[in-house]
Amino acid sequence: MLPTNAEQSFDKQSAQKYVKKKLNEAIDEALWELWYVDADKLSALTCMSKRWLEDEIFCDVRMRAIEVRKVKKRWWPVKEAREVMKEITSEW
Repeated sequence: MLPTNAEQSFDKQSAQKYVKKKLNEAIDEALWELWYVDADKLSALTCMSKRWLEDEIFCDVRMRAIEVRKVKKRWWPVKEAREVMKEITSEW
């Protein structure tokens, strides 16, 4: 028995959702493969405001320990920042 148009439409929609989800996951993972991130990029990646990050994350001694500074600019190594941020947020 052949599937009806409704079933074909549903399968197409679910396949599109699945592909979009996987693409978004791949893009997010690729972004974390950067070497360094700044406050703006961390804000975008974590969906946390820069103000929140300043108040809750960047002031933590663990984040300050991995911070790279040049004049007024700050960066964090991506892999280390990710791990430190996981530690900090797991303590909440």
